[in-house]
Amino acid sequence: MVVDLTVCSRCYACVAACRVEHFLPMGMSWPKLVALETNDDHPIVSTYSVRCNQCQDAPCVEVCPTGATRQRPDGIIVIDQDKCVGCRYCVVACPYQNRTFLSKDKDRGFFPGKIHTDFEKAGKELYPHQVGTTEKCNFCAERIDAGLAKGLKPGIDREATPACVNTCPARALTFGDLDDPDSEVSRLIRERKGFQLHPEYGTDPSIYFIDGKIGCSDKPADDIKAEKAGVAGK
Repeated sequence: MVVDLTVCSRCYACVAACRVEHFLPMGMSWPKLVALETNDDHPIVSTYSVRCNQCQDAPCVEVCPTGATRQRPDGIIVIDQDKCVGCRYCVVACPYQNRTFLSKDKDRGFFPGKIHTDFEKAGKELYPHQVGTTEKCNFCAERIDAGLAKGLKPGIDREATPACVNTCPARALTFGDLDDPDSEVSRLIRERKGFQLHPEYGTDPSIYFIDGKIGCSDKPADDIKAEKAGVAGK
């Protein structure tokens, strides 16, 4: 996924779309808008639309003791809630803080102590959430799978594309195949110098950001990881 910060209006449409798509409890949000301060000499506060980075070298996968968190062949990180024991190792291991543990206080309902809304009732049937497990953005994997089964292409056909991408009114979100050099996401990253958040972590995130106003390293993530490996070797 590519997030174009130059056109993102911080409208929270992506956050709302995700809540509707996945029937998220009130105390949980998979995509978030966070403010980051850049440039030490002249601080610039910028707001980023963030979600699970679907890292290619994901620490959350490595630390999960039950195999509940796994990486699919297409690179998407998913969680099997039936296998999750709620140890929260993955929450601690994620350097981007993009995982949430669903505790009882986060699942009290939209109107605590009152009857559930029709939206909540539908969610319990269509997209149940298990208290005591960890959750996060999964790039709407169920939409992607259903779309692929129909011969659709993620990022091109709406039925096979994440809900947040479809909903963004500013078209700030672009989804596609990073392994395809001719895909729209690959073109944006190449032509507009897309950058990852904290590539020095060595996790190789699958989400890139583009913003001509924010200074960022021109070095590819692989070069940064190689440099750190060299330092570690010394």
